[in-house]
Formats: sequence, C-alpha cells, structure tokens
Amino acid sequence: MNPFPIVMSAPSGAGKTTVTKELLARRSDLGYSVSCTTRAPRPGEVDGVDYHFLTEADFLQRVERNELAEHAIVHGRSYGTLKSAVQTVLDSGRHVIMDIDVQGARQFAQAYPHSVLVFLLPPSVEVLVARLIGRNTEDRSTLRTRLQSALAELRDVDRYHYVVINDHLEAAIARVGAIISAESVRRGRVPALDQQVQGLVQRLEQELSQYSA
Repeated sequence: MNPFPIVMSAPSGAGKTTVTKELLARRSDLGYSVSCTTRAPRPGEVDGVDYHFLTEADFLQRVERNELAEHAIVHGRSYGTLKSAVQTVLDSGRHVIMDIDVQGARQFAQAYPHSVLVFLLPPSVEVLVARLIGRNTEDRSTLRTRLQSALAELRDVDRYHYVVINDHLEAAIARVGAIISAESVRRGRVPALDQQVQGLVQRLEQELSQYSA
C-alpha cells in the first residue's frame, strides 16, 4: 500500500472530529496526526491525545524551525500540524487522517501534494447552530465568530476533492470511508502498477504468438 494523507475540513459543529474518530476506530489502515494548538484544553481533552497544547512561544519556535506542515490562526488561537507526526504515521504504512481548517489545508496540500482533501458539510444552518449551542461552550460572541468563520470556510469548498454532507453520522462515515478505499486503489497510487501491466502485456503477447496463423 502507498499511504497518503487525508485532510478533513468543516465548519465548527459539522462533525468532522466525530467522523474522524469513528474512522480511526474502525479502520486499521488509518493513523492520526495529533495537531498542535495554543488554545486551552476543553473539558475532557488530553494533551498529546486530542491536541499538543503549546504556549505561543513554543509554537512560534516550531514555526521558525520549519517543523510544521501547516499552521494558521483560528478564532484567535494558533493551530498546526507537525511534519514529524505525519511522517511517523505514513512510515508505519498507514494513511494519516487529520481534521484541519481551510487555511491550514491549503498549506498542507502544498507540503503533501498527494493528499486527499475532504470537506464535511452540515445538512443546514439550523443544524449547525444547534450543534454549536449544544456544546454549552459557546457564548454569544464566540458563536458569532464561529458562524463568521463557517461562512468564509464554505467559500473555500471548491478547493477540495470531495464534499460529504453529514446529514446522518453513519452515512457520512461510510461515504468518507468509501473515498479512502477508492483513493487507495487509484491508478497513480498503486506501487509499480505500470511495470505490472507491462509484464502482463508481454506475457499475453507471448501467449498469443502460439496461436499465430
């Protein structure tokens, strides 16, 4: 298998983290690259599992050392992806799946051109707002900021290879899983495919020569 990165993007509340976690739990061919952030942990989040929680100074030092495949400021906080974390998963023979905002996805695709970019859409604005409110972590000001970001992110959808509507969780998981499976056997990703085809052609030509008139 020739592993590749899968980048999941979506407005806050669209469900990308849930879909990503479910795929990781169900597929042995996937690994996760834990992102870095300077925001404070939410209740229940664990450093090194959900995110690498860094200080602003540490984050900037890593940027200066070119250790990040992408980095961006989202809702006033810095987020990024460590190149070393990505490479560790790929070297293990697994695809690396991440949830990254649209700013970071543009940078990441430049660093890893063979990436597959998937955008997850909520079924409606009403559902998106309800999910954000249901977190009980968003005050009115924060909610407005996230909705403004969602508007900007939706305008970037045409940069993505695939768009999946999360109208039903199981269906969304299945759709993204199907994308990964299909991309795994795409012609350009199969190792030594051209040589294999050429070998079949030569062998078939030899076989046909026995039936010459």
